[in-house]
Amino acid sequence: MSTLAQLQVGESINEVQLAPVSRMDLIKYSGASGDFNPIHTIDEEAKKAGLPGIIAHGMWTMGNLAKLFTSYYEEGFVKDYSIRFKGMVFLNDVVTLKATVKEKQENTLRFQVQAVNQQGNEVLKGEVIYHQYEVVRE
Repeated sequence: MSTLAQLQVGESINEVQLAPVSRMDLIKYSGASGDFNPIHTIDEEAKKAGLPGIIAHGMWTMGNLAKLFTSYYEEGFVKDYSIRFKGMVFLNDVVTLKATVKEKQENTLRFQVQAVNQQGNEVLKGEVIYHQYEVVRE
């Protein structure tokens, strides 16, 4: 595996494909986040709201973006991010997370990030600013 420091503008880190969204994922996320809106866990309530079925919390999808950078935590940290939600994530959707280097300046990498469903439809897009630790040479 390469390091983030080796990446050039236009290059991508390894994509992360999440397991199909399950009802239990969303029930657990409701408890962890305190967002108990029933459109995320109860079919009838989602249908009453005009949805075809329950939908994942947008923040569930956004939170999963961190998985793109998990293997790089020894190199630095996510300093900032900005996200736009582009579409809904439904039960059994398979979401793939992607990140491409948009800009490199000293110890800062700016990534374009996105999440797409199994049909290739974008459900989230945005930007992550990653700060790399300075390398101390002996």
